[in-house]
This record gives sequence, structure tokens and C-alpha cells, in this order.
Amino acid sequence: MQQFTQITKALSDPTRLRALMTLTDGELCLCQIIDILHLAPSTVSKHMNLLHDAGFLQKRKQGKWQYYKLNPSPTSPAKQLLKLTISSLESEPQILTDRKTRKAVIKQELEVTCECYNR
Repeated sequence: MQQFTQITKALSDPTRLRALMTLTDGELCLCQIIDILHLAPSTVSKHMNLLHDAGFLQKRKQGKWQYYKLNPSPTSPAKQLLKLTISSLESEPQILTDRKTRKAVIKQELEVTCECYNR
């Protein structure tokens, strides 16, 4: 029951849902996610850690950057809820806006996108 509670808690916040949905098209650096969501780095980092701890995300560090992607093999409850979440939200106006922003952000060089967060 604790695992299920952790999973559902991770999906109970609109910002976490937006962050999760930014990764449906592939891996992103934390700086890119911050740029897409237009939120403080510490806020986004906390949200990403909750999603990771719930089993929705994988993360890796490369040099000074932290990368996130959807977990390709989440636990059964997380897998079912992830499918439902993606199918339920993929046509939401905010998600569509975030997708457009994502396309613009990934066209930028990572050094430029992440520059202001590495001071």
C-alpha cells in the first residue's frame, strides 16, 4: 500500500504532471525541464525527485548535468498509472503548450540553456 500511495502522491500535483509529460518525447536535462516549466530550479528538482522516487523516471548524471527520462520498466502499478496519465493528458492545452516550448528548448545548445543554472 505504501508504494501505491507514493505513486499516486507523485501524480497529484499539476507541476509534476507537466514535468512527467515533457519526458514523453524523450530524455531531457534538468535545465531544459526548468526552462520548459518556467519554475525555480529547486522547485523543479524537488518535483523530479518525487517522480523518480515513485518509479516513473530514471536519472543519470553526465558531467555537471542531470538527465531524466521515463522509466522504461516501472513497477506494475506505476506502469498502469503512467499509461493512463499520458493518454488522459496528451491533448490538454497546457501540455500542448509545453510540447511547443520543449521543441524550442531542445533546439538551443545545452551550454546556453543551462548557463544560468550553473553559477
